[in-house]
Amino acid sequence: MLVKNTTLTVLFLFSAALFAQEKKPQTATELSYLDQVKQSFTRVEKAAQLDSLWVNELVDLDLYNNLNQEVAENTNTTDVDVELPTEVLKQRLQAMNQKSPFNIVYNEGLEKTIKSYLKYRRKSLGRLMALSDYYFPVFEEAFAKLNVPLEIKYLAIVESALNAKAVSRMGATGLWQFMYHTGKQYNLKIDSYIDERSDPLKSSEAAADYMSKMYTIFGDWDLVLASYNSGPGNVTKAIRRSGGKQNFWEIKKYLPRETQGYVPAFLATMYLYEYRNEHGIVPQKASIQHFETDTVAVKQEMSFKDIASLLEVPEKEVELLNPSYKLKVIPVYPNETHYLRLPLDKIALFTANEPKIYAYLTNKNNPEFLHPHTEAFAENNNKANGKVKYYEIQRGDNLSTIADKFDVSILELKSWNKLDSNAIIAGATLQVQKEEPVKAVAVKENAIQVSSKSNKKKTEDVVAETPNKTSKNSADPELYQIKSGDNLEAIAKANNTTVADLQEWNHLNSTKITVGKSLIVAPAEVVEVPVITKPKVVVEPASNAVAAFKRQTTQPVSSQGMNYQVQKGDSLFSIAKKYPGISVSDLKKWNDGIQAKDLKPGMKLKING
Repeated sequence: MLVKNTTLTVLFLFSAALFAQEKKPQTATELSYLDQVKQSFTRVEKAAQLDSLWVNELVDLDLYNNLNQEVAENTNTTDVDVELPTEVLKQRLQAMNQKSPFNIVYNEGLEKTIKSYLKYRRKSLGRLMALSDYYFPVFEEAFAKLNVPLEIKYLAIVESALNAKAVSRMGATGLWQFMYHTGKQYNLKIDSYIDERSDPLKSSEAAADYMSKMYTIFGDWDLVLASYNSGPGNVTKAIRRSGGKQNFWEIKKYLPRETQGYVPAFLATMYLYEYRNEHGIVPQKASIQHFETDTVAVKQEMSFKDIASLLEVPEKEVELLNPSYKLKVIPVYPNETHYLRLPLDKIALFTANEPKIYAYLTNKNNPEFLHPHTEAFAENNNKANGKVKYYEIQRGDNLSTIADKFDVSILELKSWNKLDSNAIIAGATLQVQKEEPVKAVAVKENAIQVSSKSNKKKTEDVVAETPNKTSKNSADPELYQIKSGDNLEAIAKANNTTVADLQEWNHLNSTKITVGKSLIVAPAEVVEVPVITKPKVVVEPASNAVAAFKRQTTQPVSSQGMNYQVQKGDSLFSIAKKYPGISVSDLKKWNDGIQAKDLKPGMKLKING
């Protein structure tokens, strides 16, 4: 009985705990700006993620280092005990020779190389075969265009162990190990951001072009391979020293030591691919094929880290698919398009959400966009007071059209969202407090002042609502997209302003600027003819209204006009801010079209009343 009662008690407590968990109210999670953007993405059907171990294989350099050392030290002087009868090997090499343009003939040196690979490379060959599933189709396409033998694809294993980021001690780079000057000779772009020697497509086309040209010189594919390793000059000297012989095996001893082992390494690699089943070599499988990827043109500078965060893809995967970007950053150059390669499902996700991605990149360091504005957060606020809503800015929106949509004023939108200007970004979120009037912060010319009858000594200011319709809407600020080579001084000069103005309008603490970002080069000017609408009554302490009024009206303007003496550090924008209702264009009009560059300390400007 005691056991039964104890069991019932435990079950009751367990059920009560479950019930309590069900009834516990859920609180909204505050998301970062990045998470907000990702949450708003239009989603596409998600394909399987690439296997992380396989991705690591393609960016790991250990295979390249090991194989490269073996080729350099190969002298074929050591017998290796591997079960491969010489007669069987001769038959297989003869079969390979019948279907290949290379001179594949048996010799003791080649037999030792093959047996050495079987003994010491069996494990690495399985890994290499997985990488070749990804790269070989790219190589074959490039070679087929120029009638280069497709078997040359095996040479990339000898050169780089199929690692696009491989760099030799001499500086040869990429899958095909191009030296700097050779890469330039074949129109491969090499600069601080980009090295197309690591681009699988472009470097393979350059390698095919090189092979094709060497074949017109030597007329023998074995000698083409030798020239690829040591240069056509060394091959020509070896032919001359051998008495004019044109066969690799006959001129081999006159070639550099590394080149003597180069062609045997290529043929041994080809043999092991052809007869892998007979030797029990089990290839690993590639997680993705090259044809399962695609590219998209990039319109704004972005880092691999940004791409990985936004699209939820491992950064190493982005690096694997885009090896030509040296600093893990895709730059934007004038009159030049750069591409991002991703798996097909991630390309679809990118293209479906491009405006939001670029908006995030523009504003990710802007404090105004870092506080949470999630849908769950907004929904809770709506339930709490029925007043707060959130609106996602669409392409083509401006503050005026959004204000009309929600029957509020531009001033209210700017106040609720702490905006210093009229500039807004598509994809960002605006707070709309539909039933909450903006507090009076200044007494305008068309405001009606009403004496307070409150025993709390408050003033009651009746302020006319900012008109939604005017003779001219609030103009967006003039923007300039920063290009490579730009600096603040040059941009200021080109836009008839000063560096100080640019720093003030763009909240810059230094002269450092970023390529691809936008700069305000002329602030927004608002030209409004007020339309009388229903007044909104706002009660605020008199001290607050007076202080705000003093902040706004720094200096009164005489009705007869006055002069202003320019101080050191002044700009047209800063001078206009000193006088209520005066704009930069007013100052220019009253002072014969004066420009910012014309200002000098001590000169006097007309301020008309």
